[in-house]
Amino acid sequence: MRGNNMMPFETNVTDLDAIGLRRSRRKYLSTPMTQRTVDYLKSEITKFNQDSGLSIFLLEDGSQAFNGITKSYGMLKGVRSLIVLKGASSDAHLKEKCGYYGERLVLDATKLGLGTCWVAGTYNRKDPVFKCDDDEEVICVITIGHVEEEKSMGEQLTHKLTHRKTKPASEFYSLHHFDEKAPEWFLRGIESVMKAPSAVNSQPVHFVFDKLKHQITAHVSGKRPTDLIDLGIAKLHFEIVTGGTFALGNGGNFYHENYKNDFS
Repeated sequence: MRGNNMMPFETNVTDLDAIGLRRSRRKYLSTPMTQRTVDYLKSEITKFNQDSGLSIFLLEDGSQAFNGITKSYGMLKGVRSLIVLKGASSDAHLKEKCGYYGERLVLDATKLGLGTCWVAGTYNRKDPVFKCDDDEEVICVITIGHVEEEKSMGEQLTHKLTHRKTKPASEFYSLHHFDEKAPEWFLRGIESVMKAPSAVNSQPVHFVFDKLKHQITAHVSGKRPTDLIDLGIAKLHFEIVTGGTFALGNGGNFYHENYKNDFS
């Protein structure tokens, strides 16, 4: 599912590197993205829409959607371009897919040296700028664009006000029917999940490794409206590091041929 189109310029930054480099950015420069960058992102979006059935699109000038926003979490300055994550309201996995493919685009943007920020609930979803059909739902958007290398004072303050302390690794997973510690590849996957963005850094995704049932599953409580988005993001991070794939759904199973012995 992960894209491998040619980047608009040569880069040695891998998906794994991008996971470590990614930071939420809320202040953007006025410099627009180059046409090559726009074309690359649009080609990735087209491919992801074909894979997922979503109708994601890149809005090159979505500044009007953020005019007048004053909510503390939504303090965004200089926003010009947006990735709008939407799809059919009837899709049972809509939120999870938006999280998964949206984060795929975030990591692509990070490899291109661009800043991004996940935004949910701080904009007018009915604004015609989002081009939402009657049978579709806008789940969230991602701001994207050029940023200063270092965060501004305002960005640092917003981060401090909205960011919770990262939970210890042991709180991200449970081991069932284990006589020994979890295998290293699994722990590396958990480490990448710890770096995944989530709503106000709530980190709601929990992994269960059950050796008796020969399965790994990923779960959220569903208490927050953003939990399923965060589930898709976390699954992607785990997949990138381990090379396996998750089935869709809350409690979806993980598959990887190379790690069969760890399930026996």
